Amino acid sequence: MVLFSDLGIGPDLVHALEKQGISEPFEVQRESIPDSILGHDVCCRAPTGSGKTLAFGLPLLARTQLAKSKSPTSLILTPTRELAEQICSVLKPLAKAIGINVLSVYGGVSYRNQLRGLEDGVEILVACPGRLLDLIDRKALTLKHANIIVLDEADRMADMGFMEPVCRIIEMCSKERQTTLFSATLDNEVAEIVEKYQNNPITIEVGPEEVSIENMEHYFWKVKNHKRVDVTADIVIKSGRSIVFCKTRRGVDRLEEDLIEKGIACTPIHGGLNQNQRDRAMRKFSTGRTMVLIATDVASRGIDVEGINCVINFDPPENGKAYKHRGGRTARAGTSGTVVSFVPKSKERIYSRIQKEVGIKYRFTLPQIEVLNENEFELVSPEKGDRSDRKSRRSRNRGRNRISKNKRKFSSRDKQKHSPYGGNKSKRRGGDIKGRKKNRNDSKKDSKLSESGKNRSRSRPKNKRKKSNYRS
Repeated sequence: MVLFSDLGIGPDLVHALEKQGISEPFEVQRESIPDSILGHDVCCRAPTGSGKTLAFGLPLLARTQLAKSKSPTSLILTPTRELAEQICSVLKPLAKAIGINVLSVYGGVSYRNQLRGLEDGVEILVACPGRLLDLIDRKALTLKHANIIVLDEADRMADMGFMEPVCRIIEMCSKERQTTLFSATLDNEVAEIVEKYQNNPITIEVGPEEVSIENMEHYFWKVKNHKRVDVTADIVIKSGRSIVFCKTRRGVDRLEEDLIEKGIACTPIHGGLNQNQRDRAMRKFSTGRTMVLIATDVASRGIDVEGINCVINFDPPENGKAYKHRGGRTARAGTSGTVVSFVPKSKERIYSRIQKEVGIKYRFTLPQIEVLNENEFELVSPEKGDRSDRKSRRSRNRGRNRISKNKRKFSSRDKQKHSPYGGNKSKRRGGDIKGRKKNRNDSKKDSKLSESGKNRSRSRPKNKRKKSNYRS
């Protein structure tokens, strides 16, 4: 059995790995770490979920030099905020064991903590291209001392249109740099990066060239739009931990409300949430405090959560490539998984094209929940001091609380309707001034009429003519 120490990893890092229960490297780690730790450029093709983070992270930690303020010595570029946070969560405990600082920078959050971290000095910077260039324009850091660069999910960055800013960033780094690239595919723009910026790279290929769909069970069910929520609830109750993909943010939020009404613990994630909300959603799902993640395609790649049994295409993916990326959240590390797609009448042509692009052929059938594998799932109780669940419950009950509050107001008014003041305190103090004056005038008239009735005999008649001031 090959150990991390056999690959050239130092004892401090090996001990930190053992504390986390990690002792034996995966295939991609065995293949790439020896060359990376010697300083060679590495171009590695490996599927998502194969252990790439430690494959480039361990050599990076071993070779990173101490940094000065605003001048990191190692850089990891990632396409999404979620992936940047995931990499940080893996590397920070290991970096702490050897006295190295790790910082992530990405958009959608305040600059304050990022600027403070760069000012204090950080060795390894995990960054999304857009925010990194913004910080460079603000002169918050320089990359001239960055002599190790890692491009993670390079094909995803190409799909998102990040290749031009990535090239600008690479050219700002040290000329004598080590460039490591990890990607699920090595074609088109990724091949151009390899040719232009890597120096005699060691090419490593692990696993199939594309997302493997052999370990997945595919179902294409003819479901009418108004029945999709009910079928989704039945699927996740039987399958356990699942991801449901919707096309729009509004669709995600609507489905979340519908599933919560059916008593299913779920959490949404999409581009309309701020970073804290997205981090909270991923933390709840990955720790088992919620059973279902409802997402747009923002979560279709780069998120590595173990034990996902089922992927549901509530809305159809854009193309065959997107179908593979969505399905790649299940059947990871040699396990099996299920992909269920809802095919209303209007979407049959779209799914026929997607099947052709993917290279599969399945009939469109009516839903058959009984054919799905049954998986048990137990919700984990929230951590002590965690207010995320409390906040979500409070937001869901906001409308109900508003109604009950109105009821309380009504009952208090009802109790005071016989008050001599004719209403509650708020009205007496500042509300119906005209009504109050009217009531006073009416009471004065009533008193005058009663007095006039008593003294009618003593008073002169009202219709008596007055004396004229003019002489006739």
